[in-house]
Amino acid sequence: MNKLSKISGITLVEMLIGVVVSSIMIAAMYTSYTVINNSYSRVTDVAAISRSGHDIVSMMMRDIRMAGFKYYYGYNAENEALPFDQRIPRQDNLNFIAGDTDSTKENSHAPIVIYRNKLNYAAGDVGSPPSGYDSTTDEDAKWNIRGSEEDVCCDRIHIVYGDFNAEDDQPYKKYRITYYAKPLSRNGDKYYGVFRSQESWIHDPDDGPDYGKWTSKANECSGDCYTGELVREYLTDMSFVAFGKYGEVINADPEANPEKIFDIRSVDVSMTFRSPSKKGFFTKTGGNRIIKSLGRKVSTYTDKFFRDTVFVTVHTRNIGGFL
Repeated sequence: MNKLSKISGITLVEMLIGVVVSSIMIAAMYTSYTVINNSYSRVTDVAAISRSGHDIVSMMMRDIRMAGFKYYYGYNAENEALPFDQRIPRQDNLNFIAGDTDSTKENSHAPIVIYRNKLNYAAGDVGSPPSGYDSTTDEDAKWNIRGSEEDVCCDRIHIVYGDFNAEDDQPYKKYRITYYAKPLSRNGDKYYGVFRSQESWIHDPDDGPDYGKWTSKANECSGDCYTGELVREYLTDMSFVAFGKYGEVINADPEANPEKIFDIRSVDVSMTFRSPSKKGFFTKTGGNRIIKSLGRKVSTYTDKFFRDTVFVTVHTRNIGGFL
C-alpha cells in the first residue's frame, strides 16, 4: 500500500496543458505544410509554363527552318539507265502554286504564310473538341477572357517544304505544316490550345489547273499526315512576324503580298502560356498584370493566373538567297 501511494498520476490541468501544446504544434506544422505546398504548386506551375513554351518553340523552329526546302536528286547512273518515262527527275518537278488569288490561296505552296488574328484551320480539326473537353457551340468565337478588352489571340502559320522518297509513286514530296490556336474549355476553365496539322501535296494533272491538292488523309500520303493534333494547352497568345533582309516587316500573305514572300529571311515567334491550375497562381485578383508580345501588342490581365511569354527569332535558311 505504501508503494502504491507514492505513484503519481496526471492531473486534469496537466492533460489540458498537453492538449494545448499539441494543438499549437499541429497548427504550426499545418501552416508550414500549407506554405510549402503553395510554394511547390507555384514552382510547378512556372516549370510547366516554361516547359510548354520551350518544347513547342523548338518544334516550330525546326519546321520554320525547313520552309522552302526543295530536294535535288541530281545525276544517278542507275536512274539514267532506265527508260525515260521511268526515270526520277533530277530535281523537283512539282508545279508551284503561288496562292495569290482567291481561288488558289487554299492550295498555296508559299514557303511561309501568316494570317494575323486567325483561329482554327479548315483542314484541321474544327469539329468536336478533343476527348475530355467541354463542347463549344461556336469555335470561331473567342473566349474574351480579358473582359472588356478585345481578345487578340492568335495568329496562324503555314509552312511548306519538300522531301523525297525514291520508292514512292510520287518521289518528290511537299508537306504543309500548320500551327493554329483553337478555343478549349475543361470544367468551365476557358483557354486556347495549340494545334498542329500536316498535309501532303498529291500531284495529279487530272485535278485541273492546280495539278493536285493538299490532303491530310493517311491513305493518300503514306501515313505522314494528320489533322488537329493538340500540342500544348493553356495558351493565351501566339504571334508570328516575318522580316526581310534589311529588317523590314513583311506581310506574309501571298494573296496580299505575293512578290515579298521569298524575301523573308527570319520569323519572330512569340507564345504566351498561363498557369494550368484553375485556382490561380496569385492570391488576389485585381491589379494590372501587363504582358507584352510582338508588334507592340500589350495585354492587361487582372485574374489570378501567372503568365509567361517565350520569344525567339528563327532564320529561314531555305528561303531566298544568302544574306
